[in-house]
Amino acid sequence: MGCRASARRERACALVFDSPGARQPAHRCRPTGRSLFFYSLMGYYAMDLLIIALVLFVVVVVIATQCVKITPQQHAWVLERLGRYHATLTPGLNIVLPFVDRVAYKHSLKEIPLDVPSQVCITRDNTQLQVDGVLYFQVTDPMKASYGSANYVMAITQLAQTTLRSVIGKMELDKTFEERDLINHSIVSALDDAAANWGVKVLRYEIKDLTPPNEILRAMQAQITAEREKRALIACVRGP
Repeated sequence: MGCRASARRERACALVFDSPGARQPAHRCRPTGRSLFFYSLMGYYAMDLLIIALVLFVVVVVIATQCVKITPQQHAWVLERLGRYHATLTPGLNIVLPFVDRVAYKHSLKEIPLDVPSQVCITRDNTQLQVDGVLYFQVTDPMKASYGSANYVMAITQLAQTTLRSVIGKMELDKTFEERDLINHSIVSALDDAAANWGVKVLRYEIKDLTPPNEILRAMQAQITAEREKRALIACVRGP
């Protein structure tokens, strides 16, 4: 009888504690020291893994941005690898080696206007002229434009001024006003030969203004006035 009563009590306790809403015994809910250490260790390593993942993500993004270079339309970028010329990047997406390749020079392939500073030129008949003009050029070889001259814009400007003085020095004052096209063509021909070594194509040169000294201007104006008066006098003498 005692054994049967004990078995019934065990079954009743099992039904109470195993039911879904039953209150569990205290010894079942209280975590042990080993489980607390395990949970704290997992939390510590989870934080470390998160930090490492974020660092790796940032490194990957930085390397990806260093690997990709997007060159705009009508531009050319000169790429150096370990300090030496390697390639010319054309418009579009380009893949490079990070931390090894670098874009050393950037050039525009568009037509570029260059204002040539005004200067004094002496004609063949020893007349001073104040001349200024504008030059149009275009970069055709990015590699030569990068390494052929330290400053190809300054080189073109200086050469244009020197060539202009040389061309006008071979002409008389009257011819300089009559033959502007010849002056422009002569300057372009002389510049284009020299600029080829700089990777630049000189397209055209235009004289903006030719200004002689004031006394020459007054003399020219007096001559024009005399010519007009002469024609008017001849017309009056001939009559209607």
